[in-house]
Amino acid sequence: MDPAAVPACDLPWDSLGERDVTSGGSTALDVYGTTTDGWAEAYASGSRVSNAAVMAQAYPVALNPQVQFFLDRFTGNRRDAMTLWVSRSGRYLAMAREVFRSRGLPEDLVFTAMIESGFKPDAVSRVGAKGMWQFMAPTARRYGLRVDRWVDERLDPEKSTVAAAGYLHDLYEMFGSWPLAQAAYNAGEVKVARAIQKTGSRDFWTLAQSRHLRRETKDFVPQIHAATMIGRDPDRYGFDFDDLDPVAVDTITVPGSTDLRRLAESSGLSLQTVRALNPALVRGVTPPGASWTLRIPDGEHERVAAALTPHRAPVIVAALRTEVSRVAATGDVHVVRPRDTVSAIARRYGVSVDDVMRWNRLDSQDRIRPGDRLRVTRSTSDR
Repeated sequence: MDPAAVPACDLPWDSLGERDVTSGGSTALDVYGTTTDGWAEAYASGSRVSNAAVMAQAYPVALNPQVQFFLDRFTGNRRDAMTLWVSRSGRYLAMAREVFRSRGLPEDLVFTAMIESGFKPDAVSRVGAKGMWQFMAPTARRYGLRVDRWVDERLDPEKSTVAAAGYLHDLYEMFGSWPLAQAAYNAGEVKVARAIQKTGSRDFWTLAQSRHLRRETKDFVPQIHAATMIGRDPDRYGFDFDDLDPVAVDTITVPGSTDLRRLAESSGLSLQTVRALNPALVRGVTPPGASWTLRIPDGEHERVAAALTPHRAPVIVAALRTEVSRVAATGDVHVVRPRDTVSAIARRYGVSVDDVMRWNRLDSQDRIRPGDRLRVTRSTSDR
């Protein structure tokens, strides 16, 4: 989470206590400071609140001074930011709820993404976490997302949500509570485990009063609880969550190294639309060496298939990638092995590092990985 998104809480943590407003039969303060009985209020307020109470059993929300602070902020001087996050969420909430529900997890976990990224699927943090769920690359790979110089599935809202569900499930199994699981999602498992060991407590709100968690993590969980309260009863707080109809899409299998710009031009599709449907293709080109399932607008399958036929292929596949495919058959492609470097590969084939970088569209920030296929010879067009 980017702590700049919402200012840190200025309240003294050692003076704050907990009061769970969703515990069955308990008396608690509601958001206006009045004393209420959670179950009585649920039954008295009709089916809408009753449904929220049913959900709350699986995901208890605490209303304490920490949570109240952010609830006041989200409905006060940060209302504009919350309104933006709510408006973005309409495109993803239904999908995300279904992902968590299908895995037997509380649907309210979706509000973790609201605090992580404001439901911005291409969000990038200052430390390199990416996507709606702000995965670092190693964790993303651990949960089945492809992250390399061609593809970054952290930017795919649905695939990253599936990965986040798996990660949160494992964190819950490890720590036994959703506040601790979400704290570990933010800070890492080791830091939360160490805080538990040093304090002797497995209660997040107790850990939050200690010096063993960073302020960012101490603020992260109460922000999620405040966002969850707003999501459960948006009318009460003056917000409107509109579930947008999902965009109808089709898929088509395209050759490796298909350039999305050229494909859009040849098929008459909008490049912006094609890129938006395939956000994980970070270079705008499908990975070389294998076919790729591409998302396209519904109803456009025939037109795209026609654009992929051989007689129209020259305007679809990038010239460089076509050349890579051609030279692969003659042994002029190097398959990267462990411990290979660009400079070592260039020396082996008697070419310059600059040539290898240029032929393969690499830049100084790119890392090669075992299994990558690099063009290593000069073509006729280069002479």
